[in-house]
Amino acid sequence: MAQTITVIPGDGIGPEVTEATLEVLKAAGADLEYDMQLAGLIALKEVRNPLPQATLDSAEKHRLLLKGPLTTPSGSGFRSINVELRKAFDLYANVRPVRTIVPGGRYEDIDLVLIRENTEGLYVGVEHYIGMHGDPRAAAESVMIITRFGAERVVRYAFEYAQKNGRKKVTLAHKANILKYTQGLFLDVGHEVAKEYPDIEWEDRIIDATAMQLVLDPYRFDVLVMENMFGDILSDLMAGLVGGLGFAPAGNIGTDAAMFEAVHGSAPDIAGKGIANPTSLLLSACLLLEHVDQAETAQRIRDAVDTVVQEGTARTVDMGGKANTKEYTAALVRALA
Repeated sequence: MAQTITVIPGDGIGPEVTEATLEVLKAAGADLEYDMQLAGLIALKEVRNPLPQATLDSAEKHRLLLKGPLTTPSGSGFRSINVELRKAFDLYANVRPVRTIVPGGRYEDIDLVLIRENTEGLYVGVEHYIGMHGDPRAAAESVMIITRFGAERVVRYAFEYAQKNGRKKVTLAHKANILKYTQGLFLDVGHEVAKEYPDIEWEDRIIDATAMQLVLDPYRFDVLVMENMFGDILSDLMAGLVGGLGFAPAGNIGTDAAMFEAVHGSAPDIAGKGIANPTSLLLSACLLLEHVDQAETAQRIRDAVDTVVQEGTARTVDMGGKANTKEYTAALVRALA
């Protein structure tokens, strides 16, 4: 029986890259069926709710989502739909692999994975204003929350991921030298969990030093694990090592649900022009396929991406080519034939 998943095309270029992704999945013979739902600005416009109940009901039923980019207003407006979905289904581990696809970049042969804690830290959104001297917004305060439970399950996930995927090393990045309680707890838990995996090399590094070393010598790393905001920042840095967010997939994994998404923005400036690169969402779909035990199909798609990009005849503009979305997608379909 085909696996049914909830598909949220998203905003901006989202519908375009989603259409391309589903076309490639069909050509590859992915055993999937799709329940199409709305979220984000388009949902706000059509049903006056950025996260409609019908979308939540679909996600609750299928427990698997493939999501295009969604726009989150800065400063005011509705909160991040991405964060809301992660919270709703307790998707505690954000998995962000990066590998070199386009040859001739700043680095070659990059193959790294970042595991980000997805439910705690500063992103829990516990914040408020503090009034002083007649100014009700004289100061603002945010609370970083780290629990032993949350730290342990994401660090354990990183080690289990390393074992399952033949990885040799896990690096925990932190700021425990300054934030001795919150980051200190995350680090302490990391040390405890590492003892259970003697076959995996283990180290911890200060987060700022980790950022520098990722630029100077990314080959010294393999799997990295860290708390929420640090993971958000460094996962984008790592995407930069392989050409940008257009080549970076992501999975959000929970105990009994998972969401796979494009990590780039909705790019409204190019929406509708037919030039968007669907690779991020397509590679995220490959992670989904692996999650539902269709790893062979996922690898065929990755091989097709590598073939098309390395041939260089159907690259999109952001890869240095002249192909539009449909031409790139058509080349992928031919490579799968």
